[in-house]
Amino acid sequence: MDLTSYSHSAYSLLPPAIALVMAILTRRVLISLACGIVVGAALLKQFMVVGGIEYLLDLAKHLVCSDDSWNSWNINILLFLLLLGSMTGLMQVNGSTVAFANWARQRINTHRGASLLTALLCFVVFIDDYFHSLAVGSITRPVTDHAKISRAKLAYLLDSTAAPMCVIMPISSWGAYIIALIGGILAAHGMADISPLNAFINIIPLNFYALFALIMAFSVAYFNINIAGMAKHEQQASLGHLFDEHKGIPAGTSTGFKATVTGTPWGLILPLLILALATFCAFLLTGYQALPDGTSVTIFSLLKNTDVAFSLVIGGFAGLIASVIFSCSLKVTLGCLSYTILRGAQSMLGAIWVLLFAWSIATVIRDIHTGTYLASQVKAIALPPALLPMILFIIAGVMAFATGTSWGTFGVMLPIAGDIVATSYPEMMYPVLAAVLAGSVFGDHCSPISDTTILSSTGAGCHHIDHVMTQLPYALLTAFISAIAYLVIGYTGSLWMAISAGLILLCIGLVWFNQRPKVSTLAASA
Repeated sequence: MDLTSYSHSAYSLLPPAIALVMAILTRRVLISLACGIVVGAALLKQFMVVGGIEYLLDLAKHLVCSDDSWNSWNINILLFLLLLGSMTGLMQVNGSTVAFANWARQRINTHRGASLLTALLCFVVFIDDYFHSLAVGSITRPVTDHAKISRAKLAYLLDSTAAPMCVIMPISSWGAYIIALIGGILAAHGMADISPLNAFINIIPLNFYALFALIMAFSVAYFNINIAGMAKHEQQASLGHLFDEHKGIPAGTSTGFKATVTGTPWGLILPLLILALATFCAFLLTGYQALPDGTSVTIFSLLKNTDVAFSLVIGGFAGLIASVIFSCSLKVTLGCLSYTILRGAQSMLGAIWVLLFAWSIATVIRDIHTGTYLASQVKAIALPPALLPMILFIIAGVMAFATGTSWGTFGVMLPIAGDIVATSYPEMMYPVLAAVLAGSVFGDHCSPISDTTILSSTGAGCHHIDHVMTQLPYALLTAFISAIAYLVIGYTGSLWMAISAGLILLCIGLVWFNQRPKVSTLAASA
């Protein structure tokens, strides 16, 4: 794919900007993404119609194969979604979903309890954000549905506890990747006396957005704080309308399945436990198989080299097989099994289309070098050292928002941040690296084209644009507080003053919103 004069310039901002603005204004994600893709193709091919069409066809081809080989990452993620959809359908047909909801109802029957359960599971399922959003969504959706919690609120709780937890956990796919990047930065600047793991641990308390996002999520769960559009969704949920029914059935919501037998809660719990265990074992096995010669075998080296997408497929197959076996033990007919597996997979098609378009525009953004342009602007600006953490937090947020990827932003911005401070301001190394990590997660949270955001919508059974619009006010408030905290640490150098300032602002915001009129829900509990 050849580049043109429009690459590496301000024009490279047009494709993501058009897609994002249209998604917010029209609330039609696929059309918005398609417009961004077409504009990007036009810019890359200098508005030549034939060249643009060839580029788009090549783009579609690269979704499934590239360089004469299969695109295993994309294919495996899509396959995992289909497997999870089939599992969800089987859990409904064999009565496990209803049985689990009845079992949970006896123990967790309040709005607060169901919300806190969803948030607390981030301390159990933190190995990967994709897995967290989809698995925790499957576990808690029957509980939150019974408590009349809107799917938008569920999607927010899933998304705001997935990436923020993964990014501060060294034993996660995120942690392993970040530790590897930090190791390269330290080595490049002669800081070999600092181990990458110790540097990561020192960065954790400086990752203000992740920490404040988790506090915000737990506060929202406990106090039932509804900001802006979330209040409308919660009000509708209290009347039994868990999602906007005028927009159709959300992706990830298996419908048309009725329990044909009397199930037990174990029909939901066991397959998901097997899915989790098989996925984790596959993480370790694929990581071991990919270890370079001479590399010591540690949990961090295994997670650094693991194949996340393939591991999810292994876990998905294991979970589906467990669901099939459980269904057969309850005398579900073979005809019903095959029909449910196909219809369950079909329920994921909406999410798959959004993911395909999101991956396509991500490729356009990469080819037109949007991230490279933004990064060059950072290096071109002479920033006062005290402002570096806050400015890099904002720029990383903008880049992740525009590109829809936090990992891609890590890869581009972390080395740049290290270059900026290594020679003149080495004492700022940890704050600026933390600011990049925090900004990347923030931008990824807000972006409609982020795959993590898409999968959180899918895991919750929520319309994607509803999730984006209802999560945005919470993310912006948390980001504003984080930016102030980075400003404080930039000028004072004191971690405790920065955290204290952030917590004070967060408490003020939470108290103010908590004092506003509450949504009256039948299941709410003080």
